[in-house]
Amino acid sequence: MKIKKGDTVIVIAGKDKGKTGKVEQTLPETSQVVVEGVNVATIHKKNRRMRSQGQIIKKDQPVHVSNVALVEGGKPVRVGYTFEGEGDNKKKIRVARPSGKKI
Repeated sequence: MKIKKGDTVIVIAGKDKGKTGKVEQTLPETSQVVVEGVNVATIHKKNRRMRSQGQIIKKDQPVHVSNVALVEGGKPVRVGYTFEGEGDNKKKIRVARPSGKKI
């Protein structure tokens, strides 16, 4: 997956289209990411003990990685890779496709 935890992304498809947020968690097995403030579900928790109270909790649900894009300069960009260094010291670095800037 080209999107990592901590990246700022924008939603490009779905009910939350246009919203931006930070990636809180990545789920590579299912190709999904959890973005703060996007795809929020309201969960009603029943009380478990006699004197405890029930709760209404808002929880961020996963979104498929194809529905989000990395943000650079306020615009969505595609992500590519380039290698830096020579010989055995080569390092794979993520870059923005249009500008070629390091991410």
